[in-house]
Amino acid sequence: MVRHGVFAYTWDLVGDPDAARRLNDLGADTVTLQAAYHSVRATTGWHPRHRVVHADHAATYFRIRPERWRGQLLQPVAPSWGVPDDDRFGTALAALTAEGLRTEAWLVLTHSSILGRSAPDLTVRNAFGETFQYALCPAQPAVREYALTLVREVCDQYDVPALMLEACGWLGFDHGSHHEKTAGADLSPCARDLLSLCLCPACTAHLVALGIDTVDLAQDIRLSVNRELQQGVPAGANLAEAIGAARAEVLYGYRTKVIADLVADIRGVSSDRDLLLMATDDPQVTGPDVGADLTGFAEGPPDAFVLKCWHDEEAALARVKAAAARTDVPLVANVTALEQRPEDLASFTSRLVAAGVSEVRYYHAGLASPARQAAIRTAIRGGGGV
Repeated sequence: MVRHGVFAYTWDLVGDPDAARRLNDLGADTVTLQAAYHSVRATTGWHPRHRVVHADHAATYFRIRPERWRGQLLQPVAPSWGVPDDDRFGTALAALTAEGLRTEAWLVLTHSSILGRSAPDLTVRNAFGETFQYALCPAQPAVREYALTLVREVCDQYDVPALMLEACGWLGFDHGSHHEKTAGADLSPCARDLLSLCLCPACTAHLVALGIDTVDLAQDIRLSVNRELQQGVPAGANLAEAIGAARAEVLYGYRTKVIADLVADIRGVSSDRDLLLMATDDPQVTGPDVGADLTGFAEGPPDAFVLKCWHDEEAALARVKAAAARTDVPLVANVTALEQRPEDLASFTSRLVAAGVSEVRYYHAGLASPARQAAIRTAIRGGGGV
């Protein structure tokens, strides 16, 4: 049977005694609930006390125990928005559990502008020496310790069966900053990938150890990006073309190993919880869904790969089929009900199940309009049951 779940925010539940019941009425057996999350502005159409929540920085929604963070360079920050509660995750979890709903902890690990501003040396640094404050670099030991402590604290404090891991690697150039002004430069996908390549001290040291001349690499990246920006000469079709196939393969292998090692370390501190990794099988990709070789998790893969099945349906189906052919690890489809035409959601979900996914998570129950919530309910009823 196919397991169906929905994403939800803590502020959808805390302060609303009817929220857990509404989620239960959708028919899913699982809720993926935010425990650590980046900044966002969200509507809350059903809540009795607010209509818009503006989370203006990344925050930790579970109980922060200061003694567990003492001495660490990166410290979690509590939220100041929504209904006051020093343990919003715990409060929401209790409400969902009372409704009989299985709840996963949703953890965003390396995406935090507030922490990046506090420690710019721990963020992604591009070939021009510019840092991305929203992107903590997973190769930095202090970032890894921060991520592991987040996981350890959730597992120590809450009885959740699974962890959904988002941003378990590098975030790159593509990011919706305030008043974004980058579109008119007409940067190609390859140029954006070049600007996403991290050359912070930690990544530089690792790449040098793997035989990469990072001074030459940075110079080649700058030349390619500048030619595209200033002369309109495309940087290339992909990173292999732009920086050379040999260097690209080393980079891809390095990224996969860092991500896989972090997953293995998380496994070591998460007891018997299932690990669901938001990922794509394109190792060129940086972002919340980490780009990695899905067969490259030598120390033990996650319990499932979560594939984003948004936007183009046919591309999403091809991605699922390709991943299913490459790995025996179960696949979970992350399907958006916010962009998909409501009348198409059920048929699309059925096609994804036929293509090889064993579970579906619908994004996002708290943000969906009544029509879109009805579409989620119909898709669950027609998608194999739970």
